[in-house]
Amino acid sequence: MIARPLLAASLIVLTAAATPPPKGLPPLTAQTQRSGGSIDPEQAKQQLDTVDLAIEVMPASQSISGVATLNFIARAPLTRLLIDLDRNLPVSAIAIDGKPLPRSAWANPEGRLTIALPAPVAANGTVTAKISYGGTPHVAVRAPWDGGFVWSRTPAGQPWIATAVQGEGCDLFWPCLDFPTAEPRLVDLHITVPKGLKAPSNGVLLGIDKLANGRTTWNWRAKHPNMYAIALNIAPYEEISGTYKSRFGNSFPMTFWYLPGEEKQARALFAEFAPTLDFFESTIGPYPFGDEKVGVVETPHKGMEHQTINGYGNAYAKAPEGFDWLFQHELAHEWFANQLTAADWDDMWLHEGYATYMQPLYGRWREGEARYAAMMLANRTDILNNAAIVSGHTRTEEGVYQLDKGGPGTDIYYKASWMLHTLRYLIGDQAFGDVTRLAVYGRPDPKPGNFAPRYGSTAEYQQFVDQVTGADHRWFFDVYLRQAALPELIEVREGSKLTLSWKVPGDLPFPMPVEVQVDGKDMRVAMAGGTGTITVAPEAHVVTDPNSRILKRSIAVEELQAWRSAIAAKGNGK
Repeated sequence: MIARPLLAASLIVLTAAATPPPKGLPPLTAQTQRSGGSIDPEQAKQQLDTVDLAIEVMPASQSISGVATLNFIARAPLTRLLIDLDRNLPVSAIAIDGKPLPRSAWANPEGRLTIALPAPVAANGTVTAKISYGGTPHVAVRAPWDGGFVWSRTPAGQPWIATAVQGEGCDLFWPCLDFPTAEPRLVDLHITVPKGLKAPSNGVLLGIDKLANGRTTWNWRAKHPNMYAIALNIAPYEEISGTYKSRFGNSFPMTFWYLPGEEKQARALFAEFAPTLDFFESTIGPYPFGDEKVGVVETPHKGMEHQTINGYGNAYAKAPEGFDWLFQHELAHEWFANQLTAADWDDMWLHEGYATYMQPLYGRWREGEARYAAMMLANRTDILNNAAIVSGHTRTEEGVYQLDKGGPGTDIYYKASWMLHTLRYLIGDQAFGDVTRLAVYGRPDPKPGNFAPRYGSTAEYQQFVDQVTGADHRWFFDVYLRQAALPELIEVREGSKLTLSWKVPGDLPFPMPVEVQVDGKDMRVAMAGGTGTITVAPEAHVVTDPNSRILKRSIAVEELQAWRSAIAAKGNGK
């Protein structure tokens, strides 16, 4: 998910994350509203293997009709299936292994469809559920920050429809298992739309079927999709396509679906595809879905990392860094969300912190250190420090994103990005790249065809850092990820002696070395035990951390944030 442009000023950024987004209709149950969190032990026995999902979208009535065929592998003996599905989409029929069930065999009072199996399924056995359902899906008021369908119109008045369901989950429009580690091995999508509309979606296009009344069915196949990444996009799109020739020797298609009348702007954005891909491939490794496509589709919402069909709604905005931040951010998620998927919402900084950090790194790749520094400093003032980025407990999406629920909010973007910036300073570029490749691919030597999408966690990431560097970095992650407050650098200068010491929440160990510039000359001060002393001439000009390498407390930033809050409160009449 996106936060906001890196360089955009906002007086309300300090309170925005604390305010739950407005909710659309029809209303959701608490079960459907919830995504992730503790997994029901009985539901955990079900491994979703393959999905065949046929959905007809009817813009005139703002309704859908679907048939989902779900193939499960039993991790343990099963007597029933528990499948997440919004009760606003009532089920009309269910068949198990091809045999219809009586209506009394299923119920869905709160958004978890319970299906009594006609016979037990043994461990490692398989079972197929074919579920017919449909109705009026939940509508998003402010997608993608609240989830659901977006029923919009193009400037010419034609239907323009999209889904964005990261927060509330896949069960807003199809029967699924709504937790991060439920990714199916394969999903076939059959999306039927009215005459004159197209339906780009995830994966590879297998073909387009022509139906009565000019309707068409768009058939797609996607491998290992992230649970919230399956998406519907419907409009009278036009297309720009090309082939990307990778530095790893493979080639794959790139396509941008855009609204009619925007060809000039669309071509300018499409020109960014190849160089941005080259940055990611040279910095991290192979594009993870080279056997499918790079797909981007213009959406009536801001954007979302829908695997191989990223949503783009940035209105072709221009920015001083010279590239479209939203396109770049969502493309980053192909590595950090879709290839590397956080095993729990508590570890979502792996998605958002890395995707945010990729923007200043791209600025550096394009223009050098000045651009990188400008972009890093631009988002330093948006770090909130209200809650630890990682709680160490299983969390729901809302439990992470909303400050009023004790979550870190946008700190999973900006603070995590700055943490990665500091980590790169601490361990060096080579080690940082090695750690990143291990986290993304699970191996140090990724090449097309030798890796698959994987799940990651904070604990595993910390292990990778220790493995690559040969040193214990628990102190680093304990302070930056598991504490809310930032470390503070205390400087005491007495005569020719400069003493530096770290003041850390809970007096935790923090041997972070510090660069010191003395009369224009840089040195690195070791801080064993959290303190360090150097000799400087009494008249020398001293600047600590002159290149802003370290994420640390800033009184100036805190005063700015307090001023922003006061201005915002005054504007709201408080």
